[in-house]
Amino acid sequence: MGSVLTYFWGREPNDDPELDIPHPTTGLTPRERQAVVDTWAIMKQDAKRAGVELFIQLFEAHPEYQKLFRVFESLSLQELEKSAKLSAHATNVMYSLTSVIDNLEDPECLTELLIKLGQNHDRHGVSEKEFNDLKVVLMKLLKQKLGKKLTSQAEAAWSKTIDVAYQVIFEGLKTSDVASVK
Repeated sequence: MGSVLTYFWGREPNDDPELDIPHPTTGLTPRERQAVVDTWAIMKQDAKRAGVELFIQLFEAHPEYQKLFRVFESLSLQELEKSAKLSAHATNVMYSLTSVIDNLEDPECLTELLIKLGQNHDRHGVSEKEFNDLKVVLMKLLKQKLGKKLTSQAEAAWSKTIDVAYQVIFEGLKTSDVASVK
């Protein structure tokens, strides 16, 4: 099939140099964006369970973060796994991630979503460190859940996407006080 496409278009569709041109706002190439979209489509098939696993792994790696959630601070990890409140919060987080990924092609909307996310988390005392620790846990979860479907290119795309998102979220963390005065 590839040779037929090459005959008509002169090159394989994945060889299109346009796929490697970074977007001027996000810095993500279409190829990177598509890798994130494709792998997230797999993850979100069981988003609630994946979200709960994300929090359980975060609290295992950083037990001190569990105290940031008053409703979770007195629960054991086993109780948390069965907690409807954690399940609900995890679902919200996964929907937020879906919104971010769905808006990778709309940088203006994406920026607003991420700034608001940063502002909301600043009000709860979440810092850049906690976000960076969450990235480590999320990347580990992606590897566990996706296995070989998370290619090295997709893994690099996810890392870059999170870093780009964090730049804007961190702006939101810094502007939270300013926004609440308005």
